[in-house]
Amino acid sequence: MCGINGIFYRKSQHKVDQTVLNKMAAVLDHRGPDEKGFFANHSIGLGQTRLSIIDLTGGKQPIFNEDGSICVIFNGEIFNFIELREILQKIGHIFSTKSDTEVIVHAYEEYGYDFFHHLNGQFAIAIWDRNKTELILARDRVGIRPLFYSDQIKDTFLFASEIKSILQYPGINPSIDPHGLNQVFTFWVNVPPRTVFKDIKELPPGNYMRITREGIQIKPYWNMDFPNEHDYEYRDIEYYQKKLEELLYDSVAIRLRADVPVASYLSGGLDSSIITSLVKRYHNNDLITFSVAFSDPNYDERAFQMKMVDYLKTDHRVIEADYEKIGDVFSDVVWYAEKPMIRTAPAPLYILSRLVRDNNIKVVLTGEGADEVFGGYNIFKEDKVRRFWAKYPDSKVRPMALSRIYPYINNSVKSGQNFWQLFFKKNLTDTQNRYYSHQIRWDNTAQLKKFFKREYQSQFDNSKMYDELESYIHPDLDKWHPFARAQYLEMRLFMAGYLLSSQGDRMMMGNSVEGRFPFLDHRLIEFANTIPPEYKMKVLNEKYILKKTYENILPAGILSRDKQPYRAPISQCFTNGSTNLASKLFEEDKIIENGYFDNRTVNLLKKKIEKSNGMTLSARDDMAIVGIVSMQLLHHHFLS
Repeated sequence: MCGINGIFYRKSQHKVDQTVLNKMAAVLDHRGPDEKGFFANHSIGLGQTRLSIIDLTGGKQPIFNEDGSICVIFNGEIFNFIELREILQKIGHIFSTKSDTEVIVHAYEEYGYDFFHHLNGQFAIAIWDRNKTELILARDRVGIRPLFYSDQIKDTFLFASEIKSILQYPGINPSIDPHGLNQVFTFWVNVPPRTVFKDIKELPPGNYMRITREGIQIKPYWNMDFPNEHDYEYRDIEYYQKKLEELLYDSVAIRLRADVPVASYLSGGLDSSIITSLVKRYHNNDLITFSVAFSDPNYDERAFQMKMVDYLKTDHRVIEADYEKIGDVFSDVVWYAEKPMIRTAPAPLYILSRLVRDNNIKVVLTGEGADEVFGGYNIFKEDKVRRFWAKYPDSKVRPMALSRIYPYINNSVKSGQNFWQLFFKKNLTDTQNRYYSHQIRWDNTAQLKKFFKREYQSQFDNSKMYDELESYIHPDLDKWHPFARAQYLEMRLFMAGYLLSSQGDRMMMGNSVEGRFPFLDHRLIEFANTIPPEYKMKVLNEKYILKKTYENILPAGILSRDKQPYRAPISQCFTNGSTNLASKLFEEDKIIENGYFDNRTVNLLKKKIEKSNGMTLSARDDMAIVGIVSMQLLHHHFLS
């Protein structure tokens, strides 16, 4: 795992300044603290910071082909590099290292722009082809590793693993893009190529770029696809179970390839328990596992974590996150995430990755992706129940199914009815809306925009926002089963833009730890997308096929437990006498000074916090607090 950056003067003979290249790389030290490598030749300059995991002594980057005409730097891992190297050697390619990086050079030589199809991995790649005077950038299929670029300065192309690296280039003056904020405060994420910084763009997952003297082209090489609604091939569930077992076993096996120890996260949920069980059972008897616990019992899953530890007998390490720790590290969280957010959930994971690094571990396997690939989130259940309800919108019985997802709905008749009327019943019969599964959440999140000053709100263009969304999503979305539509939106937007970014790559790499995600092997995703939705969610039993396939390697208490979404405390971390930087930036003088938010509206929120007397606020108020605080921190780190 690494950080990469580069400069390409497309039309001029301007020579790359090594000092600038070094400065761009220096702010990526956390991504690769082990060593640095550079290549500069007149108008092209490439930089790399390395976290050594494969071929510790011979894998230094950049790496070249035999005659030096092709140069590569990359961030990530190519998990099938052993098999690819054997194929390429038989064809006649000569290797000088045992690293996975060198496979990229020779695969590009052999297959040209089609070489991405031969890679099984998580990556952001930069290739310089001297003979073509061409720079090629590529990002992995689902967006595990980030890649940003800017062509703001005429004839100058800049790229890096993180935005902060691009901001080191002279003449790049950071400013906030209101359209990018509008996306975050609606969808929770940005829709690539847009970011929250003007003129700095994100390469979409599954895409590659060609940058030449003539121009810039962006092309997809992989798309997430589903069968049309009535085109599923219905076989016995045992067929799908067998194929799932084969693919996940191999996905785990190749993700254990490393020249350093590989550990595993163990959250106490189904997904990480499956991955950890597979590693422990088939590969590593001395497995080290890590988990984060919470001092607040409303968020703590320690009992389930220890149930798995006792069952598997792993060497387990745990760290407890409390309100103070979350508040204290939230400044670092925003620095690494480079965007505002409406959850504190990344903070405990940042604390957890610090524990991993303190134990001298560089690589961990995690269960991320299973909820998206196999339909584990409550939003999929909501969509199913609301569609069922929408057939008879006046029914008093059908909406009762919501209480199976959220038992608290029926605590009282009045509160239950108000909850349905204000939230779940909104646009209930608009089932032809291609965003039906997510629209109710987006509309709810969009209410947070009322905290911005009016002059800022006037710049939020919803029509532009949805036009950009339309150009980003699959054109065949409307042809798919409603369950598949919901899955796709979750994977394409939230998973790539938040789960694997703000909560994944950035929080791990902030402490120089590489995460690997067996459920996100592209072969597994492609197969899982062909599984009939009824096997993924049986009535309202989420991830049914996953549970059924692995019931023999998990304790009953893990299989039968209710789904508990991963969450973290919010309001208590920044209020009630907190002295962390985030809390200080929440004060009135800083709200006024930075100029994004309406101070009167923010003060009303603060009064609500005071009246709550430490009790839990509504989900929307909590989101508002995080949104405001994270935006203030973003300004502090990048614009002050």
